[in-house]
Amino acid sequence: MSEFIGQKFGKWEGEERPLFLAPMSGVTDLPFRLLAKECGADVTITEFTNSTALSRAATASWRKMESHETEVPFIPQIFGGDAKDMVTAAEMLAPNCDVIDLNFGCPAPKVTKICAGAALMGEPDNLVSMVTDIVESVDVPVTAKMRLGTGASTHNAVEICRRLEKVGAQRLCVHGRTLRQRYSGVADWDYIKQVVESVEVPVIANGDVTDSESAAKCLEKTNASGLMIGRGAIGRPAMFGYLKVGLGWMEETDLPWVKLHDDWQDLDETEQAFATRKWCWDRYIQLSKDTVGIQPRWMQRHAVAFTKGLPGGKKIRSIMHDMPTPEDFADAISEFLIGKVELN
Repeated sequence: MSEFIGQKFGKWEGEERPLFLAPMSGVTDLPFRLLAKECGADVTITEFTNSTALSRAATASWRKMESHETEVPFIPQIFGGDAKDMVTAAEMLAPNCDVIDLNFGCPAPKVTKICAGAALMGEPDNLVSMVTDIVESVDVPVTAKMRLGTGASTHNAVEICRRLEKVGAQRLCVHGRTLRQRYSGVADWDYIKQVVESVEVPVIANGDVTDSESAAKCLEKTNASGLMIGRGAIGRPAMFGYLKVGLGWMEETDLPWVKLHDDWQDLDETEQAFATRKWCWDRYIQLSKDTVGIQPRWMQRHAVAFTKGLPGGKKIRSIMHDMPTPEDFADAISEFLIGKVELN
């Protein structure tokens, strides 16, 4: 078992288990992944990327596969409906990554219409055959993320996970919804528990973990070997640290943004939110400069997410169009987060 896979845990009794940043299109770029690690995420995964585009050396797709020496482990995630392209992409990635993750969970129509992502759960033989070919073609661990099933019939994640374990998948992640549900309804942690109990490899639970209370309930219900956080981390990478504080896995005073404020406990909730997001924003910009450079489109998407819900945050879009350079825009957002920009 690779050092980057981790162990399968038994019954959860409060001990620390790894927190994963979910792969999300337009969100988990390299600087954001590095930021999430600094905020408390234990494992990060790239944006899910089309294997056919990678196999044809598409520049935009390979840009999503960029990493940095400080990103350990480096885990690219790929999706596709063509088994040969999936194998080719995996072979191209393997020399420079620690683990390859396969996406059988994305419900987006642009993905499922090519019988990729969660749609492949409706063709379990093809899914398992694809994973078999990839495992046999690369010398790094292969993991997979999926849903409960397509929703068109009974859930089949237990069956698929058992088969994937037999062909060599080393870790599995299950989102507690079906393809048909997309992101509606409530994640079914009871079924994830069935998956956990059906295999000997680690199973990561995904879905409806938004704070330390829900994290504890999910671990108590599923006994999963880790938790994956997706939508809750968009614009809020600090939630990984707050989860660990709430679960008793670390002290609040050890959070990097708290360390900057001797008067942290004297700040009200809004002031703490501004201070937290300012630290995160400034680190995102610095990590961008240290790795891939400031990417205006990436930065603008994150600026909206980082400021969402804050007083004056709705007018952030106006700042985007008023700043002459990306650097000026980055500075303006930072100044907003310390109250130096009047938006009203």
